[in-house]
Amino acid sequence: MAEEAKWYVVHTYSGYENMVKENIEKVVENRKLQDLICDVKIPTELCVEEKDDKKKEVERKLFPSYVLVKMIVTNDSWYIVRNTRGVTGFVGPASKPVPLSEKEVAALGIETGEIKTAEVKINVAVGDMVNVVSGMFEGYSGEVSSIDEENAQVEIIVSMLGRPTPLKIPASDVKAAE
Repeated sequence: MAEEAKWYVVHTYSGYENMVKENIEKVVENRKLQDLICDVKIPTELCVEEKDDKKKEVERKLFPSYVLVKMIVTNDSWYIVRNTRGVTGFVGPASKPVPLSEKEVAALGIETGEIKTAEVKINVAVGDMVNVVSGMFEGYSGEVSSIDEENAQVEIIVSMLGRPTPLKIPASDVKAAE
């Protein structure tokens, strides 16, 4: 086929993303339609969630209720995707599929398979007094001497053994002193 497969966005019922992905993949495998429907993805990101003072990395959907499908649009491929249980339609005018641009595909990291990581917000500035609220230095207080935004770390100066000591700590482990 001369036409190249492009990425399309499919809207689903809330919570049906995984089921829609699995069902489309099953139909493609059973009917041997890999040349029409090449890939199905649910973009996710890794986030750090804090619950009961415990931190845990979780994978969260970037776009809840949406699934990305790489396909060549024909009557057959459109019909299969559109009539998959849980699908409400394609994203586009009058549910007519509109492909994502190459720029959008690159920005989402779809082709590379890269999982996007949520950025940690650093809510302190150099010179601020902070309390360490978790980790091995929990209970210490100090002044922020530098911030490493790329690695989401702060360096604080604490008094240890009667002398100022610099500590590099994850930004998520400190809170501004009140």
